[in-house]
Amino acid sequence: MQKIINLNRRERLVVFAGAAFVLVFLFFQVLIQPVFEKRTELGQRLETRQAALADMGEMYRQYQLLQSNAQRAQGRYAVRPEGFTLFSFMDRAAGETRIKENITYMKPSSTTDEAAGIKISYVELKFQEVTLEDLAAYLFRVETSDNMVRVNRLSISKTGETDGLLSVVMQAETVEA
Repeated sequence: MQKIINLNRRERLVVFAGAAFVLVFLFFQVLIQPVFEKRTELGQRLETRQAALADMGEMYRQYQLLQSNAQRAQGRYAVRPEGFTLFSFMDRAAGETRIKENITYMKPSSTTDEAAGIKISYVELKFQEVTLEDLAAYLFRVETSDNMVRVNRLSISKTGETDGLLSVVMQAETVEA
């Protein structure tokens, strides 16, 4: 303290200015900077949480849509005739579209999805010498029925050079109740 008193006025001013600078610097480093850093961190956290909330809202909307589709599908399965089988449906549709005599074979099979707890029935059919128009009528009848049947595999090849007849192998599937 004795040395500061012995300094002239300009030197004392420089020492006090330096001390004030150090105090202001420490004030900002200890009090102000942590507040701004915390504010920035909280802002980033808020943005992250808002994005997560928006994602959750979108997932909830998708869940509701899936639930609605599942209920609609259950309703459609409920209106199927009692004792519905995919094999008999495919055979009856072939008879209604007059291509039953073109069937070479029909192979039924089924599998159970353990995770979902559902049984899926398949029927593989082979048609020989069928016209494109008859095939289209058959496919239309199968795909547009209320029985929730879909064709999941279809292979078409030409059987003759000029007669326009086709050989068709197809597989249809449905979920059994």
